[in-house]
Amino acid sequence: MTARLFDYWRSSASYRVRIALGLLGIPFESVTVNLLEAEQRSPENLARNPQGLVPTLEIDGRRMTQSLSIVEYLSETHGDAFMPGDPAGRQRVRALAHVVAMDIHPVCNLSVARHAVEMSGGRIDMADWMRHFIPPGLSAFETMLDAPETGRFCHGDQVTIADICLVPQLYNARRWGIDVTSLSRIREIADRLEALPAFAAAHPDNFKP
Repeated sequence: MTARLFDYWRSSASYRVRIALGLLGIPFESVTVNLLEAEQRSPENLARNPQGLVPTLEIDGRRMTQSLSIVEYLSETHGDAFMPGDPAGRQRVRALAHVVAMDIHPVCNLSVARHAVEMSGGRIDMADWMRHFIPPGLSAFETMLDAPETGRFCHGDQVTIADICLVPQLYNARRWGIDVTSLSRIREIADRLEALPAFAAAHPDNFKP
């Protein structure tokens, strides 16, 4: 049975899951939930995802939410595909992934940024909001890559959850016009990742409604 992914083309959380599915060669049907038209708050989507978010993945007879937990499930059901074997390595990979998924992403979520703009009466510009919060997180990620464990990718030469989180966040940074020229380690790793077929196939441009 083909997996079904309820997602939105520019959602970085959805982008992560598309990458993971592609890396594992799992075919899936993409079902658009249009965030700009508030379809995430529709009764249909709330029945799938009580938080009113994307993505939701239907696979293995189950319905799953929260992108990072989905990616970890996919990893664990395919021989720990996206995690190192040692506890220290797993901790490092999770720390890198969490910089993006738990620190940068929540404050830069579209609904959060929109609320800030509305509550400010327009004094806050959404682009300025993104340019304020994304760079410090990526700068910290860049510093964390200055470690012996970094290889061709974020951790050694194996694609991990850290890489799966990094590429969508870098896409968002570029989308908002953030200068990433100083992030040399991130850019070098991202260039390698974006050349991989699964990462290229998961790019938002391929899922634009």
